[in-house]
Amino acid sequence: MNLLQAGAGLPERRHWVFDMDGTLTVAVHDFALIRRALGIAPQEDILGHLAALPAAEAAPKHAWLMAHERELACRAVAAPGACALVRVLHARGDRIAILTRNARELATLTLDCIGLGEVFPAEDVLGRESAPPKPRPDGLLQLAARWKVAPEQLVMVGDHAHDLQCGRAAGALTVLVGPENPWPDLADVHAVDCDALLERLERGTS
Repeated sequence: MNLLQAGAGLPERRHWVFDMDGTLTVAVHDFALIRRALGIAPQEDILGHLAALPAAEAAPKHAWLMAHERELACRAVAAPGACALVRVLHARGDRIAILTRNARELATLTLDCIGLGEVFPAEDVLGRESAPPKPRPDGLLQLAARWKVAPEQLVMVGDHAHDLQCGRAAGALTVLVGPENPWPDLADVHAVDCDALLERLERGTS
């Protein structure tokens, strides 16, 4: 069901959950390179593959992934409009959180690098060790429970099908940020970037 059609408008929402890479930051991950380095087949889910390995085999691969992603986090650049959008939501008293398939430690480092480290409460930055990774909805449900709201009151903002599937599974309103919309059946709202999303909020349109 399209939640906007059910009368749950975007401008009235007060509980926002953001993906990190490619949503609040410019996407820099080369997933083909990561799969080659870790011996993972093309198109296979990286985190799913690592989770299925014996601990002794998975440990060095997790260590490589952490080191690689730490380098990327240190060079993170905010996506167009991301900082302005987040600061407007924060200033008006909305609850905001991060739900990422990256490690929580690196998500915090990334937020510091793009100047948003003080905006997100530490307990509301959820990484892959905080809950089963997207597209599982566990992280969203965890945030809804902590905020004492129904999952249907959340907005899940992301740039990938995993984000939208996660939001759908939880019952949240889903917002896709990106130049194209390859998943119209999963996205309740599509904005080309965070600047455009902020403009829609300030106009009071869904």
